[in-house]
Amino acid sequence: MPELPEVETVRRGLAPAMETVRIDRADIRRAGLRWPFPAGLAERLNGARVLQLRRRSKYILADLDTDETMLLHLGMSGRMTVSGLAAPHVPGRFHHDHPAIEKHDHVILHMANGARIAFNDPRRFGALDLRATAAIDAHPLLASLGPEPLGNGFGAAILAARFKGRKSPVKALLLDQRIVAGLGNIYVCEALFRAGIHPARAAGRIGAARLETLAQTIRAVLTEAIDAGGSSLRDYRQADGNLGYFQHNFRVYDRADSPCTTPGCCGTVRRIVQSGRSSYYCPACQR
Repeated sequence: MPELPEVETVRRGLAPAMETVRIDRADIRRAGLRWPFPAGLAERLNGARVLQLRRRSKYILADLDTDETMLLHLGMSGRMTVSGLAAPHVPGRFHHDHPAIEKHDHVILHMANGARIAFNDPRRFGALDLRATAAIDAHPLLASLGPEPLGNGFGAAILAARFKGRKSPVKALLLDQRIVAGLGNIYVCEALFRAGIHPARAAGRIGAARLETLAQTIRAVLTEAIDAGGSSLRDYRQADGNLGYFQHNFRVYDRADSPCTTPGCCGTVRRIVQSGRSSYYCPACQR
């Protein structure tokens, strides 16, 4: 499932085609995805102008001039793609050639600038909702989320407060969206490796200095992944249809039985299962 870097990459790819642009027509091609679409969705989107695109955790939020916000979640196989852009990520440069509509293009937004946005989701685990902007933070999918790991409020102090006295493995807590929003299995494995922290270590037993390192490492890994366009393992594509390439920079994730990439380390990457998820780590580097 796409994690924070993949969702942020998609948001950035959609922004030139959508921000400040009116939705001429919303083509809703089924009744819902993971959940039913809100009543009158097409009519509420038709003619609305997108004021800005934001991201909260793994969700894209499109604030409209109708005082409503469209919430988008890619789920396991969802893709948001743009056609009609003459040069990806260059605002104002469009052409009007579009590919044929695909079977699983369930929502299509025809923008006033000639761009077309398609929400394609073969497995239909994604979601689209429309709520009043003033109440969007209280949405059931958003209300309990923790701080953004790339936000100004995130740091070692946040981790220390939320880990205090906790015996749970640090890997499990970092995957808890109430602790930190947007982190997933790939980037937690990578961050813990770079910070030298074993994924099974009790979170409450990590010292202040190592928490500072961990917080900085989380930021660094996410930033590098965004710059690389995210990680494409199965279904994920950027908004222009291209693959992300951070998967070529994995140091431990999905590298079980491979030599550790740390210079001078003779360790071998191992895989364990924690709460039904694979954890990858180097037993020599991570304590």
